Amino acid sequence: MIKGTLCIIIIGFSLIANGQNTEKILAEGKLLYRLEKASWNGTDDFLSRFPNKRNQIGGYLSYETDNQNISTIFFSRENNDSVLVRYEFDSIPELLLKIDTINTNVTAHEKNLIAIRQDAIRRISSNSENFFTFYENTSLNTIPLITDKERKVFVLTGPQISNVVIIGNDYLLEYDKKNQLKNKIQIHKSLLQYPYKSDDPENKLETTYHSHVASDYINSTDICTLLLYKNYVEWKQHYVMSKKYVSIFDMEKENLVIITKKAWNKIYKHKK
Repeated sequence: MIKGTLCIIIIGFSLIANGQNTEKILAEGKLLYRLEKASWNGTDDFLSRFPNKRNQIGGYLSYETDNQNISTIFFSRENNDSVLVRYEFDSIPELLLKIDTINTNVTAHEKNLIAIRQDAIRRISSNSENFFTFYENTSLNTIPLITDKERKVFVLTGPQISNVVIIGNDYLLEYDKKNQLKNKIQIHKSLLQYPYKSDDPENKLETTYHSHVASDYINSTDICTLLLYKNYVEWKQHYVMSKKYVSIFDMEKENLVIITKKAWNKIYKHKK
């Protein structure tokens, strides 16, 4: 971990040429964050407002609606095609716009999301091919995502203890249009833990980092996790170092900059 913010002076140094990669990673990371944040908020409200329905839950998921709001559904254990409660949040998502317990039939989109989500859950539970790794005091959380071009489920590791942020041990399951698994990827091959705060109050933890061996850039799952915990941690920037590039994610501004390792070395030398 790097203690102290490294000021990046961009002028005079070349940035990464492929801005499309930066935009795609950032957009997907922010979407995953919004989906998972809505699931957090929906779960809190569900357990508080509908405690009598707790044992009926077969699962939950969130998705972006046509108007860019976020819908979170809790579906029945006995019948996955039946919705117990449907929430709608604003696009952030913080403001709860609607709670629906009347329209209990799943939509076609929800049905497909449930199908790939439940398939991923079954594969995690059986782990017949030892694909998934399980760590003490953690859980594997699924985020299904369907667009016009792809169907996939992200699997993130979340902490079951407080004051810890976990990055790594995440997975991507890709599905075809019939909701059949066609590919699975281990995004990070290790797990890293970061404290919310430094043990030394006079030397605050302002920046954290991790390294990538297999991939060049920060992952969308990294961005999702960093945004989920940005209001709890004292550090505001996270760097991902690879052989060719350095990804710099500003958690407050929700901004991503990717520069070449060569430019990074020049900047670091210049700062020294």
